[in-house]
Amino acid sequence: MEKKLAQLSCLQFVNDTASKAPVPGGGGVSALIGALGLALGDMVGELTVGKKKYAENEPEIKRAMEESRELINKLMECIDKDAEAFGPLSEVYAMPKDTPGYEELKEKCLRQAAEAPMEILELSCRALELMDIFSLKGSRIAVSDAATGAAACRAAIYGAAANVRANTSLMKDRDRAEEMEKHAAELMDRYGRLADGIFDRYFTGA
Repeated sequence: MEKKLAQLSCLQFVNDTASKAPVPGGGGVSALIGALGLALGDMVGELTVGKKKYAENEPEIKRAMEESRELINKLMECIDKDAEAFGPLSEVYAMPKDTPGYEELKEKCLRQAAEAPMEILELSCRALELMDIFSLKGSRIAVSDAATGAAACRAAIYGAAANVRANTSLMKDRDRAEEMEKHAAELMDRYGRLADGIFDRYFTGA
């Protein structure tokens, strides 16, 4: 059985990304970045739980940690889900354009290829909400890690949105394409502002 992308070593993942191979690409990289960002949030939680200074925040931090571990797993699964969605599309592009049913098959594959990064985008938005909790309620000795995690989640959001757009821009079903593009743009705007707020708190000490 072919080894899953999410099971590769860090070095192999980087090398494969830098190669001519079609995957991992922008979607899978975005999923990994989001998972790493949220992992930093979980680390902040680990450094917070059990400390008397943060006893009042502990229940909320524990809930955030529990959800973050589920989200990290989902984001890691999305690395391969994105690759699996892109595979059929790359096969379509290799076909002669006069192949019977070519356009219909291409449209189906484009939609599937757009849905995978959309899932990554939505998961990364929730990840950033959890990073907001960790940055507000977590240990002050790890506040820079919370800020770094928020930056990673923001990068995952923007990267995933770019990969949604890469596929929707080629879809014939413009109603569905524009619906997805609008949703992605709204999430980028909303969560971009949330990430800015986390950074403003960090750099101003608010």
